[in-house]
Amino acid sequence: MKIKDKLKDNISGLAIALSVIVLWFTNLFFLLTQDQLKIYIIIPGILLQTFLYTGLFITAHDAMHGRVFTGNRKFNNLIGTLAVKLYAFFSYQRLLSKHWKHHKHPASPKDPDFHNGQYRGFNRWYLRFMSNYLTWWQILAMAIAFNILRYIFHISVENLILFWIIPSLASTIQLFYFGTYLPHRPLEEDYPDEHRARSNDFSVFWSFLTCYHFGYHWEHHEYPHIAWWQLPKVRKAHLAINKT
Repeated sequence: MKIKDKLKDNISGLAIALSVIVLWFTNLFFLLTQDQLKIYIIIPGILLQTFLYTGLFITAHDAMHGRVFTGNRKFNNLIGTLAVKLYAFFSYQRLLSKHWKHHKHPASPKDPDFHNGQYRGFNRWYLRFMSNYLTWWQILAMAIAFNILRYIFHISVENLILFWIIPSLASTIQLFYFGTYLPHRPLEEDYPDEHRARSNDFSVFWSFLTCYHFGYHWEHHEYPHIAWWQLPKVRKAHLAINKT
């Protein structure tokens, strides 16, 4: 990669990552501090905050692949750690270790994201998926944060449930469905190759809206060094090659 292109990618990657984090915080602050909730605030607020929660995790995911700021592992780890702590007090290093196991052994017994051969349905697979990542320390940290926000910052329980708890949980379903279940679930036909992944056929708009292009999953496994916002270009090129 040319120095000019690398610098451009780094500026873009950093700007996008910081924008997601700032938007997440700004929207959450606005929603939590609302005194009188109206239906036209509640529903859009939950949907937008869910989308931004998903963006936090996708930002951390890019950091795991060194794509927030290429060539600086410490800075990527810093951004990734910040993103997952804001998301739900996850351990970034624990997620990093499991994620690379997923890339090395996709859709196999060694893949921490895969079902165990029994829990193939969405619900049971999702619960198993979450049990691999949630810890009691996280739950304790979230409980402490909840009570700090409630009793020290005087945020209402209703607001905390609607705009802090529900969006974070909804985001895990969004990430699992579009980033694990759809691309890696076993079908009647075999997986196409060693990536054991498939991509959806969504347009660029719907791909972004559903899961920040994480549904272009085969492309992500084939080109793990590509940032999420670059995946549509890679998919377009791949489809063009297959048509020739």
